[in-house]
Amino acid sequence: MSSTSQKHRDFVAEPMGEKSVMALAGIGEVLGKRLEDKGFDKAYVVLGQFLVLKKDEELFRDWLKDTCGANSKQQGDCCGCLKEWCDAFL
Repeated sequence: MSSTSQKHRDFVAEPMGEKSVMALAGIGEVLGKRLEDKGFDKAYVVLGQFLVLKKDEELFRDWLKDTCGANSKQQGDCCGCLKEWCDAFL
């Protein structure tokens, strides 16, 4: 795997709890606000969507693009972050 951001490492280092959607790697203020406006205000809500899509990277990337306009890098960062979190905690 390519190098990960500090945000990614911080996220996967501990249980998710009530973290904001903006704690996810690849999700900044603009995308975070778009997700919040659609009801995805917490990281665990986005994780739920990731799990509903059976951890399928392509489906999740498409969902992120359609839901908040995430570009390819943002989609990959967020997906990788959630995948690694799932590997560590589920």
